[in-house]
Amino acid sequence: MTTDISERRFVAYFSMEIGIDERIYTYSGGLGVLAGDTIRSAADLKVPMVAVTLLYRKGYFRQRLEADGWQREETTSWAVEKLLQEEFPRFRVPVEGRIVHLRAWRYDVKGVGGYTVPIYFLDADLPENSEWDRGLTQTLYGGDDHYRISQEVILGIGGVRMLRALGYKHISPFHLNEGHAALLTLELLDEAAKGAGRESVVQKDAESVRNQCVFTTHTPVPAGHDKFPLELARKVIGERDDFFGLEGVLYEGNTLNMTYLALRLSRYINGVAQKHGEVSRLMFAGYAIDAITNGVHAATWVSGPFRKLFDRYIPFWRQDNFSLRYALSLPREELWEAHMQCKKRLMDFVNRETGAAMDENSLTIGFARRASTYKRGDLLFQDIERMKRISNEVGKIQVIYGGKAHPRDNEGKELIKRIFRARRELQHDIRVVYLENYNMALGAMITSGVDIWLNTPEPPMEASGTSGMKAALNGVPNLSVLDGWWIEGNIEGLTGWSIGASTQGKGENRDHSLDAPSLYDKLEHAIVPLFYQDRRSFMDIMAYSIAINGSFFNTQRMVQEYVLNAYFTH
Repeated sequence: MTTDISERRFVAYFSMEIGIDERIYTYSGGLGVLAGDTIRSAADLKVPMVAVTLLYRKGYFRQRLEADGWQREETTSWAVEKLLQEEFPRFRVPVEGRIVHLRAWRYDVKGVGGYTVPIYFLDADLPENSEWDRGLTQTLYGGDDHYRISQEVILGIGGVRMLRALGYKHISPFHLNEGHAALLTLELLDEAAKGAGRESVVQKDAESVRNQCVFTTHTPVPAGHDKFPLELARKVIGERDDFFGLEGVLYEGNTLNMTYLALRLSRYINGVAQKHGEVSRLMFAGYAIDAITNGVHAATWVSGPFRKLFDRYIPFWRQDNFSLRYALSLPREELWEAHMQCKKRLMDFVNRETGAAMDENSLTIGFARRASTYKRGDLLFQDIERMKRISNEVGKIQVIYGGKAHPRDNEGKELIKRIFRARRELQHDIRVVYLENYNMALGAMITSGVDIWLNTPEPPMEASGTSGMKAALNGVPNLSVLDGWWIEGNIEGLTGWSIGASTQGKGENRDHSLDAPSLYDKLEHAIVPLFYQDRRSFMDIMAYSIAINGSFFNTQRMVQEYVLNAYFTH
């Protein structure tokens, strides 16, 4: 990396996890995959970006499911030296008064026109460090609060120091993808103080830092907002009365809340869907919070058969995702043939791995995402007898699940067990499988290979969601609760179907008990009959899913919004 190239980079994108390649185990789910898609589109659009994350040699975990569905976690490893390039400037970060030595590894993401965005992975696994310090960049979302805040010191403070060591002197803005990197503001505060010839930060430095930062908040779920007791924060970061004494740095005077720190010291803040923007403004009253709806990287998530189809009829779709609106004119027979190629590949994989004997001609529903209770993965099975009746009398249904529960989320693990119990109850009527170790490669296969994508979050907890966007790009209609992105993407009976009442307006007062009956009604009276009795109309909905949702809910449009609204407007 030459100084000349470094001088021409202006946006630094910080994320606790980045999913850029299924062989690089530095992601757990949606946040990391979104980060990878963002970086890919930045490269496509030649946005002068550099990205920063941590190097997790042990990754997240490998999921093993026992016969009853109970999740076991196994450690993983990957070939760091084969996939990344080591950078040689070394730098140091103080943690609990000790000096932790760091290095960086680089992975270059090449865009459609050849422009590259480098990702730097921070690594503490050096012989100069103690065994505990060497492990700080080993595991994603592992350990306790002490481990977590130490990691966030490395990501935030260490990330800025790494960029400076590599010659990135003119970064603005720093984009915080969720609050994990919020401590980069402390390093920027120290830079401002030293630039003014002072040893400690003062209130006016906060405004200087605020002008350099933008912040994206991703979830209304409390567990998604890291917070640490002041005593622990002082232990790890240092006494730093000058920092902790700044107005707004501490939440309620005794907690270092990374979300509130990012809110306080960012000039631009956004949620990740229009509804999520509204929810965030209610959660964080007093802050001006915009909304930029998430997307997915089209060229990554469009399956092979659909790439060939688009190349024939929409030749510039990679360079201009909006041109996918021309999918309305795709020949329906070729559209269906591409879909069946994807479906056959998925069926072959499922049957080989599970012995489930799934049928490629049966209506196949897909549900794959993090196993968390608010996502309600078992909503489909609230009325087992009605599900049996629909499948036996209206048209055969089969279901494919995937997704990991957080290792400490026992309720999420119990959710997987409930799906396994339902599978046993339905074994003579509906084939149900739960695929182990959900990752990017498996996600791509499922989102392109099922017939219907199901999403059942408890509103308003789904900030955005992106799996359904990947499905739409491959002509798979969504059946979803109106929350997150689907409020914007649903045109009833045209791009897919909604479950339950609208979450718009006073959505928090909606009756969630009506969701399961609504789900069954849509299956019984709309979706299953359409699939089996009016295939042409079903294919029309597939085309509209691509043309309306695929052309809009992509990171090309999303990154353009960040450029216009957040990056270069100050």
